[in-house]
Amino acid sequence: MDDQVEDFYEVLVIGGGAAGLSGALTLARARRSVLVVDAGEPRNAPAAGVHGLLGLEGTPPGELLERGRAEVRSYGAHVTRGRVRSVEGEAGAFVASLEDGRAVRAARVLVATGLVDELPDIPGLAERWGRDVLHCPYCHGWEVRDEPIGVLATGPMSVHQALMFSQWSADVLFFANGTTVEAEQAERLAVRGIKVIEGRVVGVETVADALAGVRLTGGELVERGVLVVAGRMVARVDFLAPLGLTPVPHPMGVGEHLAVEAMGRSAVEGVWVAGNATDVSAQVGAAGAAGTLVAAQINADLVNAEIDRALAAPRAFSAEAEREVAARAEQGKL
Repeated sequence: MDDQVEDFYEVLVIGGGAAGLSGALTLARARRSVLVVDAGEPRNAPAAGVHGLLGLEGTPPGELLERGRAEVRSYGAHVTRGRVRSVEGEAGAFVASLEDGRAVRAARVLVATGLVDELPDIPGLAERWGRDVLHCPYCHGWEVRDEPIGVLATGPMSVHQALMFSQWSADVLFFANGTTVEAEQAERLAVRGIKVIEGRVVGVETVADALAGVRLTGGELVERGVLVVAGRMVARVDFLAPLGLTPVPHPMGVGEHLAVEAMGRSAVEGVWVAGNATDVSAQVGAAGAAGTLVAAQINADLVNAEIDRALAAPRAFSAEAEREVAARAEQGKL
């Protein structure tokens, strides 16, 4: 259910995942007027549960977000479904245009839209994403412990993934997929008992709605119950282009992110960023914590702005009064 959207909010939160809702909750509890605009496309939607989140271990992603929205609303914040097309303006006077034609004005903006995983174009792979095609050992390692795991070389983090997943299973294969495995990397893989499989992967096979294995160029099917893939991660922030904010290559070579200061402040005054849009490796708990931290910074920024305006008002009045006195003196009225 969407809330009635007002014309102006102190903070517009774009994105209703862990980072956005945690930020909105903190700001609403700080007695700020807050609107959350959420496109309803959480990155972890295919997963059965959220893991590594203390007190909420295994909670389905949809249930966790529904509880979060209810908590945010309980403190007076508004939540609406929608997609932001663009953000323009400046601190104190931002205007967000939504794809459905609505426009929202806000003093500050918290961007928490996360990222998209651009997967290799291999037949059958995308359909298994989040089920038995995975990427994070800490998100899914326990659930696939002791399974025959294959790790597909797709980027600079693939060898690292293989080494990490070997903590959960003694049966891990590394599919080179046409890449070159350096001698030092091969030694490290061998120490963990990980065999390198040469040749390109041309397909992902399933049987009875479960992963059966991967097909190589020569036609061979290598049986695997789990496939690990490092997709290219790209921040969902095209709507910030009018402000001059665009993603930059991530230093680890895993995709693109929005580069911000340590506390989430972007290069544009009044725009802050939290969660996977800037930190591609953040899990749900870390993204939520970042949202809370950034929200506190935004509230402090608003408090200081309010103080500055209050201090400037008497000075402005005094200056106006002095000009009036001078004008009247020149006219001989004093």
